[in-house]
Amino acid sequence: MEYYKQHPRFLTAVDCVVFGYEAGELKLLLYPRAFEPVKGEWSLMGGFVRENESAEEAAHRVLCQTTGLDNIFLEQVYTFSNPTRESVERVISITYFALIRIDRYKRNNTDSFGAKWWPINELPPLIFDHNEVVAQSLRRLEQKAGSSLVGSELLPSRFTLLQLRKLYEAIYQRTFDPGNFRKKVLSLGVLEKLDQKNSTESKKGAYYYKVKPNRVEEELERIVKY
Repeated sequence: MEYYKQHPRFLTAVDCVVFGYEAGELKLLLYPRAFEPVKGEWSLMGGFVRENESAEEAAHRVLCQTTGLDNIFLEQVYTFSNPTRESVERVISITYFALIRIDRYKRNNTDSFGAKWWPINELPPLIFDHNEVVAQSLRRLEQKAGSSLVGSELLPSRFTLLQLRKLYEAIYQRTFDPGNFRKKVLSLGVLEKLDQKNSTESKKGAYYYKVKPNRVEEELERIVKY
């Protein structure tokens, strides 16, 4: 026990980069920090890890408190440990990114924190190193989107190929050739074509698709070539 007492102790926190998708835009959920330092400035969702919980449990707790949802896709991104990242205390932050459908989250929860959805290209200045945290999380999201379908987390249970392509264009901030995207996605064999059509996209209507059972989280060949 004496050996452990010889070493300094640090605060451990989790920061959650919460991505959502709405009206063709990738968005980020931010809230005004509730305590000093930099009280009132825009921050990621986060909190300190409690003595009786793991970092992942802390991240799930933070997300449940702020969004009202308890079944959210969550993936660890990176550990930020620069000794000067915060001015008052040494805080090591374990970062996770989350994907949620904006139409599913409970607005009353986020409103109580003063939270707001910001388009990814119109973010306000963020506290500490949170800009770097967001940048790394966005790169991880792009990597995930390049190796597996993310439509099941950010789109409704049924979607058209146009809706899926628009989501990918929002994530990568560039356009994809419609024919090549359709061919690539369908060649993966993970989408099931439904009988229903969306009549708003063309005169003939566009068929809806859904992700086949047991294929939602399965790693696939790359959709996007870097």
